[in-house]
Amino acid sequence: MNSNRLKMLTLLAVLSALLTVGRVSFQFIPNVQPNTAILIIASFVLGPTYGLVLAAISTITSNLYLGSGIWTIGQIAAWGSIAVFSGLIGKRRTQLPHWALTVYAGLCGYYFGIVMTLFNAPYLDHLWAYYLAGLSFDTNHAVGNMLFYAVLAKPLFFIMNKQMHVKEKSGAA
Repeated sequence: MNSNRLKMLTLLAVLSALLTVGRVSFQFIPNVQPNTAILIIASFVLGPTYGLVLAAISTITSNLYLGSGIWTIGQIAAWGSIAVFSGLIGKRRTQLPHWALTVYAGLCGYYFGIVMTLFNAPYLDHLWAYYLAGLSFDTNHAVGNMLFYAVLAKPLFFIMNKQMHVKEKSGAA
């Protein structure tokens, strides 16, 4: 295995652990956790494929502690699609202002809630009532995403970009 792949695997392992610990640590605040914001940032830098892998691994590992069930598939679909969208946006993120990306992180909280509602739709009699009842939780998720993104974006971009440049330099040497 070459050193670039090893570094990428190590980065994915560290980010997966960070996402898992972050989600478990904030479990006492309903729908507020750094997962979505960190996943967005990582997908911006690493791209859609690594973002999707990160979403799947972190969902499974955190659900080992928080509880796993059929909803895990919906969570992987929601976070996975957020990772793919973010990975695609990532190439143009430097052209977008920080506030716009912070708003995007907030919208991803509402998107997550919609995906989970649609995932549960076959089991529901009153879809709109279910969605509206969960809107306050989606708002918690959106506001939490915006706060975590605003605080974590700059340091995580610095760390991950530094890691990516180190990778490029070591490959050239």
